[in-house]
Amino acid sequence: MIVLGSTGSIGVNTLIIAKKYNIDIEVLVAGNNIDLLNKQIEQFDPKTVVIANKDDIHKVNHSTVYAGNSAIVEVIQNSNSNLVVNALVGFLGLTPTLEAIKCGKKVALANKESLVVAGEFIDKSYLQPIDSEHFGLWYLLQDKKINSMTITASGGSFRDTPLEKLKDVSIKDALNHPNWAMGNKITIDSATMTNKLFELIEARWLFDTTKVDAIIETKSLIHAMVNFSDGSTTAHIANASMQLPIAYALKQKVDDKILNHVDLLEVGSLEFKKIDPKRYPIWDIKEELLNNAHLGVVINAANEIGVAKFLAGEIGFLDISKITLDAFDKFHNIHAKTIDDIYMIDDEVRRYCAD
Repeated sequence: MIVLGSTGSIGVNTLIIAKKYNIDIEVLVAGNNIDLLNKQIEQFDPKTVVIANKDDIHKVNHSTVYAGNSAIVEVIQNSNSNLVVNALVGFLGLTPTLEAIKCGKKVALANKESLVVAGEFIDKSYLQPIDSEHFGLWYLLQDKKINSMTITASGGSFRDTPLEKLKDVSIKDALNHPNWAMGNKITIDSATMTNKLFELIEARWLFDTTKVDAIIETKSLIHAMVNFSDGSTTAHIANASMQLPIAYALKQKVDDKILNHVDLLEVGSLEFKKIDPKRYPIWDIKEELLNNAHLGVVINAANEIGVAKFLAGEIGFLDISKITLDAFDKFHNIHAKTIDDIYMIDDEVRRYCAD
């Protein structure tokens, strides 16, 4: 197995499941957390390692180490593994997804941006979703006519913050997620609700439907619901952990216990909230984007620039969504005809938003 993003939370959980089922790790791909990577190398003994920066190669305790994005593509091409876990963050994950599919490899996909920006060019039959929401939808699907799908959101760092205070929130405040600790970008994306918008686009491509929506469930125990045409709804309820979807992606059939069951008596009650565009301005374009999902490449590029500017202290929190919405309006009529167009559009949008 190839693990892209081995030192992130999904990569770490993937390796826990790999150890549980004695799955061999052929390649580890990591970024800058060399200390953790070295511990993973010692435990899993991969044949090849890839890191982000060439200058860090001497720090890695392995004889076969490469660096850079092109090296990720090369190890996918040259590996014997038929499974690639793609837990990379951002647009960076697109090329490895495309290359893995080109090589006939199955992709356990946590890199939602691959589908957000290029879903119409990706053969979904090679994909197994790892995001808990899409795993929940996949898990619930059965041989009944489906009316619509619903995924849930935590609401992010500012779900209870008075609206008038949002313009003055700090970077530290934005990174303080109410339910769990995640990487900086996904935590900011959760706070703006952009992450959930991305997940709707991802669901649109994975399940070939625009009838998908999201609501806030504050305890993050219900991950997804499928609404059937007969009027019934089935929910996927599980304690928040990536290990369950990862186990299914790696093993397909899982009979033994991965998580503790949710104790509903201990939970006591669940709280649901509407996603309000006044708090999450990006939500205003939800329906338009679902019906024009090819514009995901615009939204992703603009958002990555906006988040980077916010984390650098250059703009305020609410300006992130403003940058994205402005780009959406500017590039509304653009439509990639080939996968090469995706890269050109991504570059054009980034340059526009960086000015």
